Amino acid sequence: MPRVVVQGRTAPAAAVLPPSAAPRFTALPPLSLYVHVPWCVRKCPYCDFNSHPARGDVPESAYVDALLADLEFALPSIWGRRVVSVFIGGGTPSLFAAAAIDRLLAGIRARVPLAPDAEVTLEANPGTFERERFAGFRAAGVNRLSLGIQSFEPRQLKVLGRIHGADEARAAAKAALAIFGNVNLDLMYALPGQTVAEAEADVAAALAFAPPHLSFYHLTLEPNTLFARHPPPLPDDDAAADIEDAVHAAVAAAGYRHYETSAFARSGHACRHNLNYWQFGDYLGIGAGAHSKLSLPDRVLRQMRWKQPQKYLDEVARGAPVQDEVAVGKRDIGFEFMLNALRLTDGVAAALFAERTGFALSIVERERAEAVRRGLLDPDPTAIRATALGRRFLNDLQALFLQDGPAPSPRPAAYP
Repeated sequence: MPRVVVQGRTAPAAAVLPPSAAPRFTALPPLSLYVHVPWCVRKCPYCDFNSHPARGDVPESAYVDALLADLEFALPSIWGRRVVSVFIGGGTPSLFAAAAIDRLLAGIRARVPLAPDAEVTLEANPGTFERERFAGFRAAGVNRLSLGIQSFEPRQLKVLGRIHGADEARAAAKAALAIFGNVNLDLMYALPGQTVAEAEADVAAALAFAPPHLSFYHLTLEPNTLFARHPPPLPDDDAAADIEDAVHAAVAAAGYRHYETSAFARSGHACRHNLNYWQFGDYLGIGAGAHSKLSLPDRVLRQMRWKQPQKYLDEVARGAPVQDEVAVGKRDIGFEFMLNALRLTDGVAAALFAERTGFALSIVERERAEAVRRGLLDPDPTAIRATALGRRFLNDLQALFLQDGPAPSPRPAAYP
C-alpha cells in the first residue's frame, strides 16, 4: 500500500480518496474544539474514558505547553475556521489550577478565532471543589461548568468509587450555580441495587438546585472497566426501564426539555458543543487520546492522538501528536451521521445529511426505508427523526445503517 506523511509520521494512504468516493461540500460544518485532560484522582470502576490516576504531581505546565503545540500542528487543517465552542474534559480538568486553565484558554484564543459567544465548558469533580478555584476558572473564561455528581446517595457514591460525598456534591452544585449560572449536573441511573424511589430521590435532589441543564446516563458495563470484570448487581431490564421512565417523567414535569438521549435543558440552555457533535459538525480534539472529526474540501478525516499521557507528551515534542488518521469512506459516513443525529429528540432536517457528509441522502435510502417500515424512523421525507419506538430501541435503529459488516463506532470524548 502506498504511504503518505501525516504530521511528521507515515500512515496508510487511506486519507486519499478516489474522486468517485470523495464528498462534495458546499460549506464546511461548524467547528468545535475538545481539550482532553487525562488525569483524575482515582479511576472510577465504570469509566472507560482515557483517564489515569494521578500519581504524584501532575505535569500541569508541560501538558498545557503540549496542548498548545498540538493545536499549532493542527492549524493547517482548520485554517481560517471559527471555533464555536470549547469543551475541556477528562479525566478531571478541575485538578488543574485556575492559572493553568487561564494560560490554556489564552493560548487557544491567540491561535484560533473563537466566536464572540463561544460556549466554553469545563468538567469538574465535586471532590476537587474549592470556591476560589471555581471563581478562577470563571475569570479565565470558562462560562459553563459540567459537574460530575453521579448520585446524591452516599451508598451509591461509595459503590461508584467517587471521591466526593453527598454534602460535597451539594456544596459544589450550589457554588457552581452561584459562580457560573450556566451549569450542567451530571447524574447516572439504574445503579447497583437502585430502586425507582431511590432514583426519584436523586432527581429531586438535582432539581432542587434548578440547574439550567441536566444529564442522566444509564449505567452500562463498558469493556475494560472494573465493573466489566466484577459486575455489580444491577437492576434487570424491566426494573431499569421503570427507573428510566420515572427519571424522564420527573425531569419533564419540572419543565426541562428532553432534547437528546441523555440530556435535558431549560429553554436556551442546550449544550451547544454537544449539539454540534449530534448534528455532525466538526471537532478538533487535542490532548492525550483525543479524537477529531474534520471535514476538508475533498474528504472527512478522523484522527486520534496518542493515548498514554507520557507518550503523548513525547510525541508532541517530536511534532507528531496524531497516532492514527483515516478518511471516512462513503460506506461508513451514513452510519456515522445517523449514529449522531438520531440521538436528538427532534432529529435533524433531511437536507443536513448532504450538507454535513458531502453525499446525497440516497446513499442510505435502502436502510432508511427499512427503518421506516419497522416503525423506528419517521416517514417524513423532510426530516431524519426517530419515532418514539425508535428512541426506545435506538441501538437497533442505528445498527440498520451499518453497511457491509463492521464499521467504526466513534464517539466524542465527552458528552455533558
